[in-house]
Amino acid sequence: MKKPLIILTGPTAVGKTELSIKLAQEINGEIISADSMQVYQYMDIGTAKIKPDEMGGIKHYLIDELHPSEDFNVVKFQELTLKYMDEIYQKGKIPIIVGGTGFYIQSVLYEIDFKENGEDNSFRKQLEELAIEKGNSFLHEQLEKVDKESALAIHPNNVKKVIRALEYYEQTGSKISEHNMEQRENQSPYNFCYFVLNNEREILYERINKRVDLMLEQGLVNEVKHLLDMGCTKDMVSMQGLGYKEIVAYLDGEITLEEAIYILKRDTRHFAKRQLTWFKREKDVTWVNKKEYNNDENKILDDMLSVLKLKEII
Repeated sequence: MKKPLIILTGPTAVGKTELSIKLAQEINGEIISADSMQVYQYMDIGTAKIKPDEMGGIKHYLIDELHPSEDFNVVKFQELTLKYMDEIYQKGKIPIIVGGTGFYIQSVLYEIDFKENGEDNSFRKQLEELAIEKGNSFLHEQLEKVDKESALAIHPNNVKKVIRALEYYEQTGSKISEHNMEQRENQSPYNFCYFVLNNEREILYERINKRVDLMLEQGLVNEVKHLLDMGCTKDMVSMQGLGYKEIVAYLDGEITLEEAIYILKRDTRHFAKRQLTWFKREKDVTWVNKKEYNNDENKILDDMLSVLKLKEII
């Protein structure tokens, strides 16, 4: 018997949080956050983090677990999520993975193998030095020569991923893009239901813009100042997140506050668009378009429960 697993995802600001709590209350579930930023302590406003009094008595995992100085990546997410899922199953409850980071979700759902290829990291160090000496674009061009698919998928400024892809090629003689494609063909070991919540683009973009305005009203600039005062630096993984890097640029005098707000809204809209592109590529998903329900959460919940009963997950 495959163990049950529910996923509730969708683009940023679509309304996953409130719905996930109602769902968890209905089915005796607990929530694991698939958000690459809400895992960090002291980063509440810029991540639109759920507050304890909003959790409706539902236990949440991977919220406020790491210090901003720590790295968080898909390997760590997979490791911690599998551990927490075991804990949830032992209680006789159902895990619900909630969040918009598609690759994180995929890593657990299909048990993607991230095993390192050998302990020798000397080549990685060479690449890191090359990035400093010749710049990100040079490194990205090297990747394009050996793995065009990865070069298309990875932004030149995402140096860690570019280095990882080059290192994988050096160590195995194979392309990491091909490895990832093979992993995507894995059969899931879970009896799962993968809901993707969506809304009309105009509504989604309006919600994103309002969310950014609210973050600023709530004190986003002071939150970022506090993080910098704590010793956080702009090159930390945590400080690269949307809402943080833009305000850091403003505080460093690189751009005005108005420019920071404009960039943050624009880049968050672009992020939502990329998220939807990712989810459209995923197999075995159940799309939940809020427009079809006139944004009535109770009707959406009823339909989701019907699907879960049909799949014998509840």
